[in-house]
Amino acid sequence: MRKNIVVANWKMNLVRSDALLLVHEVLSNKADNISVNVVFAPSYPYIYKVAKLCEINDNFSVSSQDCSSRKQGAHTGEVSAEMIASCGAEYVILGHSERRIKFNESNEQIKHKIDNALENNLKVIFCCGESLQQRDSELHFDWVEEQIKESIFHLSKDQVKCVTIAYEPIWAIGTGKTASAVQAQDMHHFIRNLFEKKYDNDVSDNLSILYGGSCNPNNASQLFSQKDIDGGLIGGASLHSDKFLAIINSF
Repeated sequence: MRKNIVVANWKMNLVRSDALLLVHEVLSNKADNISVNVVFAPSYPYIYKVAKLCEINDNFSVSSQDCSSRKQGAHTGEVSAEMIASCGAEYVILGHSERRIKFNESNEQIKHKIDNALENNLKVIFCCGESLQQRDSELHFDWVEEQIKESIFHLSKDQVKCVTIAYEPIWAIGTGKTASAVQAQDMHHFIRNLFEKKYDNDVSDNLSILYGGSCNPNNASQLFSQKDIDGGLIGGASLHSDKFLAIINSF
């Protein structure tokens, strides 16, 4: 049975005191019957402390926003998957469009990051998605398939069970624009079918696929009600406890 997951991707926001206050507010106001897995993705310096705060509730955990494609060595400023795991993180976000665009990350580089993460028992939240030009040119399905095949499909069946997919149409990230529920569902269904063809029904049926792209309290319920959408990768709305809690409670 696949999990419902909501991820708070804080990006490069919040000083330490504000970050910890936000976690306290979400933890203290959560619904008692919560059945959603909530994942905080803070900046590197806060991972250890946020992970310690989340230990009190099995439904809450921590993700890194990225990791190095290298394992160790003279790589100033890089943070390895092993280091992240040692700080108590359970997940790592890889392939986010901002990393692909601003840091020129290739599918091959992301593939190496995924391997390093899995070797260190980190679960992977793999991001994929198309630009507006690609969607207007009706290349969006081909583009997403290429991203997944080149970065994910070398994994074994057991390894891929540690992967969550986050579909994020680039044209909807931070723009206030959101893919319609139908557009999002169509892509999520397409992605699930890719995994069924590559692996089997067991893998595809248990694969959590999240929507990312200006998901907020006003549209979360409609998006999460779609058959193949299992949660959200939340950006700006996750920086406010009231908005993030409303999204968590949208299932």
